[in-house]
Amino acid sequence: MKKNIALVMGGYSGEHDISIASGNQVYGQLDHNKYNVYKIVIDREGWYWLDGEEHRPVDRGNFTIQAITQSGDQTIHFDLAFIIIHGNPGENGVLQGYFDVLGVKYTTCGFYTSSLTFHKGFCNPVVKSFGIVKVAKSILLNEEPKDTAFFTLTLPVFVKPAAGGSSVATTKVKHEADLLPAIREAFTEDHAVLVEECIKGREFDCGVFRKADGEKLVFPITEIIPKGGHEFFDYEAKYQGFSNEVTPAEVDERISKHIQEVSSQLYDLLGCRGIVRFDFIHDMKADELYFLEVNTIPGQSAESIVPKQAKAMGISPAELYEMAIQAAL
Repeated sequence: MKKNIALVMGGYSGEHDISIASGNQVYGQLDHNKYNVYKIVIDREGWYWLDGEEHRPVDRGNFTIQAITQSGDQTIHFDLAFIIIHGNPGENGVLQGYFDVLGVKYTTCGFYTSSLTFHKGFCNPVVKSFGIVKVAKSILLNEEPKDTAFFTLTLPVFVKPAAGGSSVATTKVKHEADLLPAIREAFTEDHAVLVEECIKGREFDCGVFRKADGEKLVFPITEIIPKGGHEFFDYEAKYQGFSNEVTPAEVDERISKHIQEVSSQLYDLLGCRGIVRFDFIHDMKADELYFLEVNTIPGQSAESIVPKQAKAMGISPAELYEMAIQAAL
C-alpha cells in the first residue's frame, strides 16, 4: 500500500516564500507511484491541504485531512511528515514537538536539536564548548537597548535575529550610529537579537546526512562568493543571483577536509537527523575556521546549495529525498 506523505511547507517567518519554492521542488522529485504526496501549507491564515487550486483544512487535533472520493469522504492519516519549512514553526522545534505528541514520523532533526540550533545565541556557546571550531564573539540582546552602552565589540559587526534564517533582517554594521537602527530592524523578526563580531574570510557550507543503514554522507563543500556590491550572503545574494556558489569549492584540500570533518563531528555532537547544512567562515590569514550556524532544514529549491552538493557526489535530488524518507521511516 502506498504511504501517505505530508509535504509540509510555508511557515510564519520571512522565509515563507522560500519554503514554498523548496516544497514545490521536493514535490516534483518524489516518486508519486510509490507515495501519495499531499502539499500541506502552514501560514498565518491557517493550515490547509493545497489540493490543486482548492484549500482544504487540516485537522490540527490529529493532523489529518478529508479527501473526497467516489465512495464519500475519506480521512487521510499520514505515515510521514516531510518538513520543508525554513524558520518558525518548522525549523525551531515547534512542529517536531507537535508531531512527537501525535506519533507522526518526520524527516528532520528532533525537537531538542531543532530548538537549540535555531537559536544562535544558545547554539553558539554549545558549539564553542566542543572545542573543535572557533565561534565569533557576540552579545545576545533580549530587549531593544536604549543606547550603545552595552556594546563592547569591535566594528564591523553583524546584527541578526537570534532565531531566524535566510539573512532576513540581518545587517552588517560599520558605524556605531547605524547600530541601534539595525538592532531595531532585527527585533521585527525575532524577540532576541545577536550582535556578532565580523570575521574576515571565505564562507564555506557543508551538507551532512545519515542514511537509514547508518552510513553518513558528508557532501563536497561549497564556497559562497557574494557579488554585485553585496558584502555578505544576504537575502538578495541568496535568492536573487547576487552570489557565486562554487561546488566543490576551489580551496586547498586540507581546508576542505577539515570543514567536512568538523561538519561530520557537529552532526553527531548536536544529535542531528535528516539533511543538515553547516556554515563557516575560514579566516585565511590566521588559518582558523569559525562556525556560523546550523541549517537543520536547508533550502531545497533548484538553486539551493545542498542539492548541488549532492549532485557533485553523484546523488540526484530524487535519490536524496527518497533516502531522507527511508531514513525517517
